[in-house]
Parts: sequence; C-alpha cells; structure tokens
Amino acid sequence: MTPVALVRLRTPPCGQPAHPPPATWQHGGVTAATHSTLFPQVPDTADAVLDGLDPEQREVATALHGPVCVLAGAGTGKTRAITHRIAYGVRAGILHPSSVLAVTFTNRAAGEMRGRLRQLGAGGVQARTFHSAALRQLQYFWPKAVGGGLPRLVDRKIQLVADAAAACRIRLDRGELRDVTGEIEWSKVTQTIPADYAAAAAKAGREAPRAPAEIAQLYAAYEDLKRDRAVIDFEDVLLLTVAILQDRHDIAEQVRSQYQHFVVDEYQDVSPLQQRLLELWLGERDSLCVVGDASQTIYSFTGATPDHLLDFRTRHPSATVVKLVRDYRSSPQVVHLANGLLAQARGRAAEHRLELISQRAPGPEPVYAEYTDEPAEAEGAARRIRDLVASGVPAGEIAILFRTNSQSEIYEQALADAGVPYQLRGAERFFDRPEVRKAGAALRAAARFGGNDALLDDTVDLPSQVRAVLSGEGWTSRPPAGSGAVRERWESLAALVNLAQDFAAAKPAATLGDLVAELDERASAQHAPTVQGVTLASLHSAKGLEWDVVFLVGVAEGMMPITYAKTDEQIEEERRLLYVGVTRAREHLFVSWALSRSPGGRASRRPSRFLDGLRPGSVRTAGRTGFGGAGGVERGVGSSGGSAVRRTGRTPARCRVCGRTLTDAGEMKLMRCEDCPSDMDEGLYERLREWRAVQAERSGQPAFCVFTDKTLMAIAETVPEDEGELARIPGVGVRKLNRFGADVLAICAGQEPEGEDEGD
Repeated sequence: MTPVALVRLRTPPCGQPAHPPPATWQHGGVTAATHSTLFPQVPDTADAVLDGLDPEQREVATALHGPVCVLAGAGTGKTRAITHRIAYGVRAGILHPSSVLAVTFTNRAAGEMRGRLRQLGAGGVQARTFHSAALRQLQYFWPKAVGGGLPRLVDRKIQLVADAAAACRIRLDRGELRDVTGEIEWSKVTQTIPADYAAAAAKAGREAPRAPAEIAQLYAAYEDLKRDRAVIDFEDVLLLTVAILQDRHDIAEQVRSQYQHFVVDEYQDVSPLQQRLLELWLGERDSLCVVGDASQTIYSFTGATPDHLLDFRTRHPSATVVKLVRDYRSSPQVVHLANGLLAQARGRAAEHRLELISQRAPGPEPVYAEYTDEPAEAEGAARRIRDLVASGVPAGEIAILFRTNSQSEIYEQALADAGVPYQLRGAERFFDRPEVRKAGAALRAAARFGGNDALLDDTVDLPSQVRAVLSGEGWTSRPPAGSGAVRERWESLAALVNLAQDFAAAKPAATLGDLVAELDERASAQHAPTVQGVTLASLHSAKGLEWDVVFLVGVAEGMMPITYAKTDEQIEEERRLLYVGVTRAREHLFVSWALSRSPGGRASRRPSRFLDGLRPGSVRTAGRTGFGGAGGVERGVGSSGGSAVRRTGRTPARCRVCGRTLTDAGEMKLMRCEDCPSDMDEGLYERLREWRAVQAERSGQPAFCVFTDKTLMAIAETVPEDEGELARIPGVGVRKLNRFGADVLAICAGQEPEGEDEGD
C-alpha cells in the first residue's frame, strides 16, 4: 500500500492532562453532546458552522468529496463532526439538503441528528435508520415493482415462530421462542437461507438453542407461513428493498438520482445485509462518509461486523481517513484506564484501536473495590451513591452498569433499602419479568398447598423446597449452554434460588410462606414510583449514553468475561464491552467485584483478567501492546490532498502496560513506565547478560555497546519470537539485528546460540 500523509497531534507528557491555551478552537464550544445549549443560535454563514470545531473535526466537516472514513473514539464528538459536515456542505451550496441521506441505527440517534441539523440551518436533510429509509422506499416503489399494496408489516415475530413450531410439531417454551426468533433474525441479516443455517451457524460459532436441523426446519416453516399470510417482517424490509434495487435498474437509478450523498453513523455495527443495501444506494459513486469505532463493536451476536469499517480503505483506496481521538467526555484518569484496556486487546479490531487524549481537567482516579460477597458489593455501591446524592450529585447523573440483566435485582434492593430512587434502562424490573412473576405465583401456591404438593415430598429445608418448585418452571442445577433468552430466564430463576439460600441462612426457621412474604415486600419496595433516579442498565443498553458517575459492578471472572465466552473473538468482544462501560463515565468511576456469591461462601472468584496490570497491585497478562493510531488525517491515493510520501512528527513511545506517553530514555527502552509492573523472565535476563559479556569480551568493547541493561530487560519482558518482534524493541537497530538477532532469538527460545560472532 502506498504510504499516506499523516498529520499527528502533539500530546502532553506522560500522565499530564491536556491544557488548551485560551482563545483557541478548544474554547469555542467543543464539549460533550449532552452539555450543548438548549436553543443555540443558528450560524450566520457556512464558515460560521465550522466555528468551535477542533482541527480533526474541521477536517471531517470540510472533506465533502470522495469517500471519507472517520475513526472516532468514544467521547470525541463524532456526531458533532458529521452533522457539521452535512450542514457546512448544505450552507456552502455544495450539497442539496434533499440529496443527502444520513443513516444510523436507532430512532433516538436519527432524531438527535435531525435536531442538530435544524439548529445548524440544514433542515430538509433526511436522517433515518436503515430500516426506516428502506421501508419508505419499499412503500413507494412496491406498486411499480410488484403491484398492489405492500404486505402488512408484523411488529413481533414470536407468534409467527410459535405457529411455525406448532406446524412442525416442535414444542418451544417462551425462552426458546425468543432464542429461535433471534436465530432467524441473525440468519436473515447475514443473508443465510434455511438450507444453509446449520453450516453458517457452525462457522460463526453460534450456540444454537435447539438442534441446528430443527432451527433450519422452523426457519423454513416460518418463511412459508409469512408467505401464506401475506405478511413481511422487519428484516424483509431490507431484503425486499435489496431485491427490488438489484432487479429493477430503473428504480435503482431513480433512488440514486434522489440521494447522491450518504453518511453512515456507527458503521462498525452494519450487518452484511445493510452493507449490501448501502452499496445498491451508492451504485458506482463514492460520495460516502462513514463513521465508527471498531473498539466499540459489541453486537456481533446480532450479525454486526466491524469488517466493513476496517476494510473501507481497501475498498476505497482514495479515501480520506480522519481519526478523532480528543476525548471531551471523560477525565484523563478515566481515559487512562480506557486506553489501558485496549492496550492489551488482541485481534483485528485491536490493531485499529485509537488512543484517546482527554481534553478535560484532571479528576479523581478510578476507585477499585473488592467485596467478600455480592450483597456486600451492592450495599457498598448503594452507600457510596447515597453519599454522592447527599453531597449534591444529581441521582440522574449516576449509573450502575452490569453484564447481565439478572444482576439488577440485588442492586434494586440495595438502592431501595438505602432510600435512593432508581430507574431501569433496557430491561424490566426484576419482579416484573414474566419468569419471575410466574415463579412467584408457583412459590405462593406451594406455600399455601405445600402439604399436597408431590414436588415437596422429598425436600428437607427451605432452599430445597424452592429448588423443587422452580424446577417445574425451568430451573436446573446447571445453566444452559450459550446466551440468549433461555439463559436469561435461567439466571432470573437462579437469582431466586440464591435469594432463598441467603434468606434461610439468615433465618434458619423461615418457612416457604415467610420467603413469599419477603419476595412480596421486596417487589413492593422496588416498584415504588420513581422520578429522577440512578440508572441501572446492562453494559449493552448503556451504549451511546454517559453519566458523571459510573459504577461498573461484578467485574469478576465468569461475569466479565462472561462464562460462555469461549473463543478468542468472544473474549475480545467482552473486553470491548468493558471498554464501552468505562467510557460512559465523565469523572467518577468505581469498579468492583465480589469474591463469593453469598455471605459465608467460598472466596473462589478473582477480579476480571481485563484489569490485570491496570488495577493497583496486579500484573499485566500476555497480550498485544501499543496503539493502532493517534489522531490525524490520512489522505488516500489520488485524493485532493495528494499522494506524496509525507509524514510529520514521529509516533510517540507508549508504555505497553498502561499506555502512557514515555519521555524518559530509559523508560522508552523498556517500553513501560518505571513504576509499572514488570513481567520479566529473570532467568532469560541472566542468560542474555552472560551472552552479552561473552560478546563484549570478544569485541573488546564495553558490555553496553552490545545491548544496554534496559534493552536486555525489554527483551526479557517481551520474549520476542521472530525478527519482527525483536526489531520493534528500542535499542535493537538494523545493524544489531543483523549481527546479534539470531543469537538473541535462540536464547529467547531456550536454545543455544547457533554460532560464534567474530566481529564486524
């Protein structure tokens, strides 16, 4: 690939926050989106639209021709950049409002984009979700392409899936219905037909809720039912639009004459089907701007893939690539932790990660807390939150984020006990969940008529009674494989089983009736009306949001990463999920875990591996180091910026443990801060020193002329396996690599050096 010009940012010294000088663009209003004024004044001119943008955001706003790829880290103002880009193009007369289509993934994001464009004087631009844009086109062109009216769009698939299961004589419970529906949706967005489902699911490593052959059969029956009933589903909207644009060139050209400029937000989340639709909208043109961050890819289970973002430069060699890394959301301390998480990441997305540079004033260091058990962890968070609210922090600016919805109950209870109002996002309250309500009814019936219930004949205590009753509701001693609705339902029932065990331990004489009364009391307390309250949310549902204070709870092995994450790709997605959680915090961040589930339990848990080398007293685990890129602009071959080989500035050296910029020569040799934990192989270091002494004696030079102590330490810490890895260590230049490389690699591999060095 031809080298490209790269404009680099100046970064502050290690550990120092960026302090922008007065009277610059940084004081022109570049802030987190949530801090914008309610009724801003519409800019007078096109140039006024650019006021307040930082240099990279301005590059985005003024790059109006050809393909543009914006790699935007969390909190870097990507929505600001792309809305100002559209508004500048419209206000400058380069883009006609009706010729622009901006697409994103949620109605909330599309609405926010439309609102910002109106405030910038660019009303009339279409900002829609993929499905909304496709449905509008489908409704308009269906009579012409097919004839008649568009089939009715079904809001929910579950009843159709249930009918398909009945037709196939396959019995599915409610959780399995949800999971099979999810598999059908995944198949459609990845353009997989029923006959190919089994092979595609195996290739993708999906944990199917039923035998793949059964799901393929259900999928085929579901499609037949839709056809017989003349209805379409959500995914059909995209599939049918793609089909019409592929088959009817006249319609495709009509759409392309209407929309000539495209902007795609959250491009790391596009599915293969959405990418195909985008390609058909574009045709042979390249007037496309995409925005995304591979490090925030957390929805791969729905068919989303960052490959289209990562391959953008390959598909569009002339593309301008702009990297946004100035973080306006989070404090330097929060950003430091976020960078450290990505510094240890592996895989393709990790190779394109961005190092964020906070633009905010310094804040408190993240707080790490270890608790003996989960109730203590929840009570600890509730106490801290109560104190924060008492000190003046609005409850609505505080969030508790967890990995699974089943974790919410214990925090709902702890906040209720502490008198702190709360609200759930993206999930029902624990006691509102259908499986919990049904389980409660079963326990209530057993408490009333237990003497006549055969299920309770062999039970000896309260926990065994609860296990016996809930076994009839789907609880088993071992969790089901994989994720999905079945797993979520099991976790809700398991939470009730655990609660019964804790209740019995606290009150040995308690009966099943006492437990039911306790559950009713908890449900009543947690269902009290709330107004402004602390947000309880899963990490997935927190995407796109931010708070002043964030509590990341349950950050322990088995929950983060989740137990059923087995493959390298799944583990890395869990790491990215934690990264998303960290970057939701503006100033205060609390990270906690519990050593056991219940009081008095065996302390067998340990903090998440993702925190190794980042929390105090821990050592980094093996992983990649360094960062995929700092901020700046790369102009592609043939772009208006030219293709001359020109690079300004050098890549700053980064600590491979914490990701900080290194300025001390010794630290740069080590590739880490002096006070960051070392994982050096002491034995290897001594063998390298002995070898160096022999080489120095033969050449009649001081030992440091072969390699310095710091370089040997860096070699013993990284243990390079090939010349490429060895060459990346500071102090190992081309000459020394050619002269000593084979010996050093042999020693690192536990072998004897191959030959004797006789000098230059």
